[in-house]
Amino acid sequence: MSEHIQIIPDNEIAIDATLHWAGYAALQRFLGGDAPLQEPCAIADRHIRGSIRQEKGIRLYDQRYKPQNDVAGHLFFALKHETLNLLALQQLLIKLGAASVSTIVASHKEKQQARRLWFLYEWLTGEKLPLDDAPSAMRYLPLLDPDRYFTGAPRASARHKIIDNLLGGRAFCPIVRKTEALQTFIGSSLADRIEQVMGRTSREIWLRAASFLLLADSRASFAIEGEHPARNRIERWGEVIQQAGYQPLSLSVITAMHDKLIRDHRFVQRGLRTAGVFLGERSREGEPLPEFIGARPEDISALIEGLLESHRLMTSSSIDAVIHTAVIAFGFVLIHPFEDGNGRMHRALIHHTLAERGFAQAGMIFPVSAVMLERIEEYQRTLRNFSAPLMGSIEWEATAEGNVEVMNDTADLYRFGDYTAIAEFLYRCVEHTILELLPKEVHHLECYDRAVTVISARLDMPGNQIRNLIMFITQNGMKLPQRRRQKEFAALSDNEVIVIEADVARAFNSLSHPLTPASRAPSKSRQRLRH
Repeated sequence: MSEHIQIIPDNEIAIDATLHWAGYAALQRFLGGDAPLQEPCAIADRHIRGSIRQEKGIRLYDQRYKPQNDVAGHLFFALKHETLNLLALQQLLIKLGAASVSTIVASHKEKQQARRLWFLYEWLTGEKLPLDDAPSAMRYLPLLDPDRYFTGAPRASARHKIIDNLLGGRAFCPIVRKTEALQTFIGSSLADRIEQVMGRTSREIWLRAASFLLLADSRASFAIEGEHPARNRIERWGEVIQQAGYQPLSLSVITAMHDKLIRDHRFVQRGLRTAGVFLGERSREGEPLPEFIGARPEDISALIEGLLESHRLMTSSSIDAVIHTAVIAFGFVLIHPFEDGNGRMHRALIHHTLAERGFAQAGMIFPVSAVMLERIEEYQRTLRNFSAPLMGSIEWEATAEGNVEVMNDTADLYRFGDYTAIAEFLYRCVEHTILELLPKEVHHLECYDRAVTVISARLDMPGNQIRNLIMFITQNGMKLPQRRRQKEFAALSDNEVIVIEADVARAFNSLSHPLTPASRAPSKSRQRLRH
């Protein structure tokens, strides 16, 4: 294509007067488009040490990367050097139209990026270009570079000679980059570390640990939303989590989970919502002040089906289970398909997907909500960093009921996104859960049992009193508080108290941490707790 782009510096954010936009940023300024760009790219008129660097939110390239200064040159630059931004690319291709894109593809038949562009135009728009199918002798080309991206199950497109290895379909398609952080997490084989703890821990200890962790996770999931629910609501959460992973994820499974979490439907609509939804505050007059707006009601069914299609594609591929989970659980909460309970459902889906993928066993409690509560600011920031840039593309009006109504087509805002940062956050939570939270709980129970055994051998004391005695001592620096000494345990002699305090201290100091090198046992089958 011969149409040239007049690229000029943007004085508001340009690093210096010699910076020139490239790729998506250049095309958006020439063609229009408001899709958020995580790292807009630019070419410098000077040498860049290391060829590429980040500066002031811009990815700056050395002069030798400068593309041909026309639409085709910047499209090829974006496809080759930038993260695949399906939302931005879709907007640009629609503005270009079929005739222009056909000319670009036909004029650059030898370029791999031209073939990718051809496939993506037809995939994103649903419009077939007036081009003959690729020759049958042509070699297939992967759409996503597997060295740069996590990829899904391969699907061959004979027309384009392209292997579609995206993580989803047209209705919902996430992107996850192979960052150093994610590859390090995967290389650490965290799932095997669970087995190491299980391999040296009795089933009875695991069942008791599961009971404590379930309660902690239940409370945490509500606390994240600033709620302190009645016991029966916490128990309903526990019921949902204990069943996580036993059935393949589907819309019926999701709605059944939601029905268990919210049984009183006098005030909350059952099933997918039919009105708008937003997160944020209200003015004194009751007007909505949204920080985030969920998908339009008319788009929800297609988006959820797309999410489930992505789930099936990732299940049938070798993609890492935690990355898979991040996409499904966070994709769900961004769509916000229910009138209420979306946050709890999103965290329940973390349990469900990890269990369905075999990372955490079905029926085993994986208390990631408790870790998210500990990291609540990071959790909220991760969600906000993903959703906030989309708000500028949503046109909405307040309704008479104090809700919001979206006035423009926003479905694609929820279809396409880069979930890399979200996957990194979830992996940090999973790592902390496995290396700290689970072993700590198991370790505590083993120490507790040792203390109970020693005290029971010394005293004829009811079990509940022994439990309280151990609790008071361990919570007070291995000393029985004087107030408790004079009340509940006044019958104990001073010498007995000294001996018991020493017994408890030895019990809690004698066992090594479950994941310290000296205590690691050979890995055993994860099927151990299924029966």
